[in-house]
Amino acid sequence: MQNGILLSFIELYLLGTVAIGWWASRRVKTTADFVVAGKKLPLFMASCALFATWFGSETVMGASSEFAQHGLLGVIEDPFGASLCLLLVGWLIARPLYSLNLYTFNDFFRIRFNKKAEVISAFFMVPSYFSWIAAQLVALAIVLQAVCGLEREWGVLICTLFVLVYTYIGGMWSVTITDFVQTIVIVIGLVALATDMVLQVGGFEKMAAAAPAGFFQFFPEAKTGDMIGWVAAWMTIGLGSIPQQDVFQRVMAAKSERTAVSACYTSSAMYLSIAFLPLIICYCGRMLYPDLLEKDPQMMIPAMVLQHSGLGMQILFFGALLSAILSTCSGAMLAPATVMGENLIRPLFKTMTDAQLLRIMRWSVVGVAIVTGGMAMMRNNIYELVGESSALSLVSLFSPLIAGLYWRSASATGAIISMIGGMAAWLAALWLLPEAPEQNASVWLHIPPMLYGFAAGITGMIAGSLIWPERRVEIPVGEQP
Repeated sequence: MQNGILLSFIELYLLGTVAIGWWASRRVKTTADFVVAGKKLPLFMASCALFATWFGSETVMGASSEFAQHGLLGVIEDPFGASLCLLLVGWLIARPLYSLNLYTFNDFFRIRFNKKAEVISAFFMVPSYFSWIAAQLVALAIVLQAVCGLEREWGVLICTLFVLVYTYIGGMWSVTITDFVQTIVIVIGLVALATDMVLQVGGFEKMAAAAPAGFFQFFPEAKTGDMIGWVAAWMTIGLGSIPQQDVFQRVMAAKSERTAVSACYTSSAMYLSIAFLPLIICYCGRMLYPDLLEKDPQMMIPAMVLQHSGLGMQILFFGALLSAILSTCSGAMLAPATVMGENLIRPLFKTMTDAQLLRIMRWSVVGVAIVTGGMAMMRNNIYELVGESSALSLVSLFSPLIAGLYWRSASATGAIISMIGGMAAWLAALWLLPEAPEQNASVWLHIPPMLYGFAAGITGMIAGSLIWPERRVEIPVGEQP
């Protein structure tokens, strides 16, 4: 009976989200409305949109389970690295790019380097989202399976169709307005559950006393392998997600340059503070119900809420969980669709109108949904899927983006070599290096494949620009590319 009522509330919540998306779609008249919400977002809405970029399954289910098993060192990547990324975007990216009126990062690669760099960067950026979106769809399916026993395959299909509908009709306006509502639900639900769990275990003093030795250790042991892994964890999202289209679109949707920068800093603080709530909840669950951790760690919090909480708390929690996942998934689905339309398809048609481009971007959303839904059918580990996504953009796109902004001698040839070389080195390292090297193995075997790709990207950027220098392209600030 209680599960039936909870399921009814979930259905109402999902229908309400679609209704908000449909209402927001009335604002979509042009491609700019669909992609960057007409650049009209005030500070709080822009901050909520940026906060929601990654606050999804990775944070609530993936990172919390890692924290329960491995302590603070297990969550350097998220939430610490994710919060660092938003801070760096505000510091390095938002101000120089906002006034250019760009739709995508790849537009910048075109006007700073050339069309070939634009296309190559787009080919690397689009697939970087597939694993990320698949992770969110897996999480949504897991929630439905926990609540009503729905098979995961059917859950993935239903959730894919649902996210597709309201992203397709409303674009960034739907994403932004639903992010705003969902952020409120997230905070209320997680604060209520965290407060209840802390009271159940007897307060923070008992929580600290029950922690195993080194559980709250922030810095690793002074071993080469541990230090390298710790730095790599910071970099995965902290640097790897800087050249990501979903972050870029949310920054560009702000109503002014100052608002865009402030929204980055505000969302960074929001993310770091609110993301600790699921960690606290999972740690309390580790103390109260250790048997749940031995089953599927990703399902610990949902299972704990279903088995040991009342209906009111279940509604608050699952409302928060669904909000977190949906807000991440919708923006992530829109991002590669925008790149496909703007940077891969539009250049093929010289006379394309704005209305035709808008139609292509919407159909690109459908294509992304089909691919990522298929991936979600075949994969199940949320944490691994998210890590793959950020690593791909780090090794291929980070170095040419930063060099293009801050190094006057950066050339198109250097950018292309950086992207291809970084990707090739990363894939080669994934293939050649052992997944779990022995403790006394060479230090080179302990270096994560991502760092080999990152180093190759930097080397390619510098060497290519010095060997094949080109005249720096002066960016026409304020002009539409």
